[in-house]
Amino acid sequence: MELNLTKPMCFFDLETTGTNIAKDRIVEISVLKVFPNGNKESNTWRVNPEMPIPPQTTAVHGISNEDVKDEPTFKELAPKVVDMIKGADLAGYNSNRFDIPLLAEELLRVGVDLDMKSVLAVDVQTIFHKMEKRTLGAAYKFYCGKELVDAHTAEADTIATYEVLKAQLDRYEELENDVKWLSGFSAQRKYADYAGFISFNKEGEEMFAFGKHKGKKVEDVLEEEPGYFGWIQNADFPLYTKKVLTAIKLRKLNNKLA
Repeated sequence: MELNLTKPMCFFDLETTGTNIAKDRIVEISVLKVFPNGNKESNTWRVNPEMPIPPQTTAVHGISNEDVKDEPTFKELAPKVVDMIKGADLAGYNSNRFDIPLLAEELLRVGVDLDMKSVLAVDVQTIFHKMEKRTLGAAYKFYCGKELVDAHTAEADTIATYEVLKAQLDRYEELENDVKWLSGFSAQRKYADYAGFISFNKEGEEMFAFGKHKGKKVEDVLEEEPGYFGWIQNADFPLYTKKVLTAIKLRKLNNKLA
């Protein structure tokens, strides 16, 4: 089944130096852009992460320091990446919890504040786990009847993710061929930041989702313990999380002055 799109959707996958959203960097990014008329455009870029790739990470995706030493940095590639994904919805495999947060972090790090709040995000892994609970390789074999060759290369994983989503729509009648519906179905708990440190309560108010203040309203914590804001800003949290926290603090200050 072909996707029912009202605007382009970018399937993408990142290979990185590790799994820490705040610290690690992209070493490869692949984007498959699918247009409403069925046309496709794809690009894959190797990236110099400007930091060593640990041997255990190279063992997973096969990309070594030697492979990327002469490649452009993410700062150099950012305009091309933004040009490709701007105005499109996003899809990936485990993308809501990893690829989107890390991409947003890399963009902020090079001074690009791309507004992705209006972007619909479809996480194929979440759909798969809700329906079958498997890995991407198993999903590809289960839904598409093919072995995933070159797994853990960004391009192979990106194409496999696209094919799996189409096959999921063919298999499950209860899945709607609508990006907004798929985005909602594949969403995890709603968070104010991409990394999941700040969530929402039933009233739509921001709450800390970690640490000693887990479950407490962010505004209340900032009021009662002002130093907590400074601790987060100086600690090893993602830049986007710090940005969201700053916006909440400024909003509270503006409300007091109003």
